[in-house]
Amino acid sequence: METKLYVGNLSYATTEDDLRTLFAQAGTVKTVTLIKDRDTGRSKGFAFVEMTTQAEAQKAISMFNATQLNDRELTVNIARPREERPQGGGYGDRGGNRPGRRPRTRRY
Repeated sequence: METKLYVGNLSYATTEDDLRTLFAQAGTVKTVTLIKDRDTGRSKGFAFVEMTTQAEAQKAISMFNATQLNDRELTVNIARPREERPQGGGYGDRGGNRPGRRPRTRRY
């Protein structure tokens, strides 16, 4: 079992210190990572908290899942491994010449 927890449905005002203080009630907190938007620096509303032992992680889940923090009901569970996503480039949704489509032409 993992010791890294996903914490979701956070208020945008929640800080890493808030989470560290809360989760310290369940045991020793190894790390807290609040996920922020790259462009704005604003919280995305979720974080990862790593506890030192599996028992502490399980205790934190039972203590804090579906509890209130800053008027929001938290979602706390074991973090899943990050899914592989394709790197940029390719065709994406930017138009461009894709197989099976007519090339775009400019009209003046």
